[in-house]
Amino acid sequence: MRPAPPVAPWTRTRLHAAPAPAVALALLVFATAFLAAVFPRAVDAYESEGVRSAITDAGAARGGIELTAPAPGLEWDQPEREDAMRDSVLRAQYRKVVAAMPRPIRVDGAQSTYGVRTVKPPAGLDRSLPQPDEIPPQFTLAAQSGVDAHARVRDGRLPKADVTADSREVEAAVTAQTARVMKLGPGSTVRIDSLTGERVTVRITGILEPRHPESAYWSYDPVLRTPSLIDVPGNNSQSPKKRWHAALLLAPGAGAFLPAVDQVPQQYWRVAPDFAALTARDLPALKKRIASLEAGPLRTELRRFAGPDALASTELDKVLTGYEGLRDAVSPIVAVAAYGVGGVAAVVLLMTCSLAAVRRHDELALLRSRGGSVRGIAGRLLAETSVVAVPAAALGLLLAVLVVPDAPAVPSVAAAAGVCVLGCAALPVRAAFTHRRPRAHEGRDDLLTARPSRRRTVAELVLLVLAVGAVVTLRRSGTGADSAGGALVSAAPLLVGGIAALLLVRLYPLPLRLLTRPLARRRGAIGFLSMAGAGRASATQALPLLGLLLALTTAAFGGSVLTGVADARDRTALLAVGADVRVDRGDGTLPASLAAEIRRTPGIGEVTSVHIDWYLRLPDQSTVPLVAVDPAAYSRLTRSTGLGPFGEAELAAGGGSRAVLPAVASPEVARRLGKGPHSFRTPTGSFRAAVGAVRDSTPALPSGSAFLLIDRRHLERPPSTALLATGAAGQRIDTAALTRSARAAGDGVEAHFRAAERAQLTDSPLQSGAERIYAAAVAAGAGYAVLAVLLALLHSAPRRAALLARLRTMGLSTGQGRRLLVLESLPQALLAACGGALVGWAAIGLLAPGIDLARVALAARGPLSGLGLGGVTLRTDPWSLLLPAAGVVVLTAGVAFVQAWWTSRRTTATELRTGDTR
Repeated sequence: MRPAPPVAPWTRTRLHAAPAPAVALALLVFATAFLAAVFPRAVDAYESEGVRSAITDAGAARGGIELTAPAPGLEWDQPEREDAMRDSVLRAQYRKVVAAMPRPIRVDGAQSTYGVRTVKPPAGLDRSLPQPDEIPPQFTLAAQSGVDAHARVRDGRLPKADVTADSREVEAAVTAQTARVMKLGPGSTVRIDSLTGERVTVRITGILEPRHPESAYWSYDPVLRTPSLIDVPGNNSQSPKKRWHAALLLAPGAGAFLPAVDQVPQQYWRVAPDFAALTARDLPALKKRIASLEAGPLRTELRRFAGPDALASTELDKVLTGYEGLRDAVSPIVAVAAYGVGGVAAVVLLMTCSLAAVRRHDELALLRSRGGSVRGIAGRLLAETSVVAVPAAALGLLLAVLVVPDAPAVPSVAAAAGVCVLGCAALPVRAAFTHRRPRAHEGRDDLLTARPSRRRTVAELVLLVLAVGAVVTLRRSGTGADSAGGALVSAAPLLVGGIAALLLVRLYPLPLRLLTRPLARRRGAIGFLSMAGAGRASATQALPLLGLLLALTTAAFGGSVLTGVADARDRTALLAVGADVRVDRGDGTLPASLAAEIRRTPGIGEVTSVHIDWYLRLPDQSTVPLVAVDPAAYSRLTRSTGLGPFGEAELAAGGGSRAVLPAVASPEVARRLGKGPHSFRTPTGSFRAAVGAVRDSTPALPSGSAFLLIDRRHLERPPSTALLATGAAGQRIDTAALTRSARAAGDGVEAHFRAAERAQLTDSPLQSGAERIYAAAVAAGAGYAVLAVLLALLHSAPRRAALLARLRTMGLSTGQGRRLLVLESLPQALLAACGGALVGWAAIGLLAPGIDLARVALAARGPLSGLGLGGVTLRTDPWSLLLPAAGVVVLTAGVAFVQAWWTSRRTTATELRTGDTR
């Protein structure tokens, strides 16, 4: 006989009876699943953006692919040689090259090109051409396809291609910049020597204006667009002789003329890759294809139609290797944040399910005592949580896909599925373990009387061993990609926080006992009742303390990382400029009126003039920069920037012209000069000086170079070579106006801004992506801390409401009731706040030696040693430690106060109804 179906389904009945816990679990699973699913997608997104940015920043010359082959030699008949360099033949080969490019190399057809050029640029023999150092300019002759599509004719016309190797004249066009520098125009001629000794003429027919000068078409070989001064080979003097190097653009079909001026011209096919759709997942395949292109099967395939001597060249492999180095340095730092937030999320989710199991303990014990099996109870609880957790996890995954659409699905689905499994299984597993044996009666489980089990002690010892191993490994080998430990090292902050949290949980009853005894002897019941109530709470109330400590430690660690990164960038930008603004002209002098002009710029506070003589000769015949400044203004500048601060009296000198000037020197210069006075001679006067103070750096030369600093008033009207300006308090510097003033002061005068230097340090998507991850980690840690507080207070809310109602029947006033609930909730909040701040400070101190934030903080393209920063280590941020901790205390007190106020508005009978579980 089949059993009768139940009157009402279990799951629907439970959800109707207690909707609030189900909604809370759904929201928690939703938020956690979203964070778990969006993390791998966000990492993939910024890594993909980073590899694309690295290739783009490398430029066309490094990021492009060029296949070159020598033109047919003299062993070929002349007609065959000329035909091999015709545009139609090169175009057919170009199409085969493009078709041979394997994925993920995508060809940008608009920027790719082909042609023939001279390998040894012939010299222009006309005296009208510019000839610095009396050396004739060189010209690269190139018959490149697509000139008509990438440039417009500003003057004249495009050249024609009706030439052969026997022609004595050929037509060419030049860009506008080439025409301006080389003094060419339509109708101009350039005479060059041919291989036979006769001179041939290149007639200029048009001036071209590139449509997109910075495009890959013009940037792969910049000389096609812009002439350049090059050093003459074989000149080893300190002032090497130079000559101009420019390009003459022949018609695309005029390559047959080049054997007349170059014995072996070069054929080339340039492929401009389009990496707009490249992702980080394509990186291994791309490196493999590039290796095959340079020295592998792909090069062999290209040689079948480009010639047996064809060579493929590109610097993409070096660009990708540099990107991988930055990524490998950043990824372990990001993994620390991921482990921290993931651990906190798991603890809070388990804590929620554990509190739910404790809340329903009597219900499940009753079912077990009346014959319910462990499997049956666990199955019903699994169905109950699955109905809530599975849709919530699916919605979290969907939101993650909408926020970051283009990313691999497998890691996100796996992460969301893991959260879903944890949310579904935690409550059934906890209930099955607790009620594996029916019990008729159980004693009280007060926090003060609870004793840890042996299993818990063993688990804590294992965790302690793991934490010690992680900390030692991290301090020894750091977080680099080649460090030992892997995931264990990344989880070091989480393990340290977990061990400290478990220690505080064990010590939590001790302060309660110490506070309860003196309060019991004092008049008034509020203090004693609050401590007694906190001590009689269930031992499960220690779980929120664990979650709180981990969340606060994660928030403090992440905030300290962000602070360390910001401080390193500020310091690096300051070392690059020396002040908020620096105006100089290389090694030249500045107009005397420029300082007054800059002072009138909005946002400028003070301007300090500096004279720098770069070649002051010391007694040992070595040279160092001499910095001559006004002592009063410059000492204020050093104090405001923190670069080698000193007082005005340490530099100001009195007396006559023969007085010994006090000088401030760098350590190396101070070592060379010693303590005695020395005589110096400069173009602006002679002086005697003795080193009185030693500083590592100074604003005039902030990069850590050697220097000697003196009072400029003892020189003969030294001109200003640099102006250092600081911003006015509360005002923003008008950079556009200051830049205009600098440019108006003459050629070569430039303004450098500290803010602009700092902005350049964040140009890598890998860096900004890592920062966003840590900012999200701080926010998530703070959010889970708030959630742990709310869950703990909501769990104990019915008990505290019933206690307050009973005491009100005994004459407790409304104000006393509020104070009672606030004081009862404070011990755990204060312990969590103080413990979280202390644990965060200790974790940062323990782990700081093994965490180098230099690659996250500073641009990979800039050398750190030149700026005096060998590494950027983690340092404690007081705001990240104290602000979340204070927020926990304020939130706890506020919730307790609101509960007391709300409870006082309800009738006592409502809170003391018989049969309610409090």
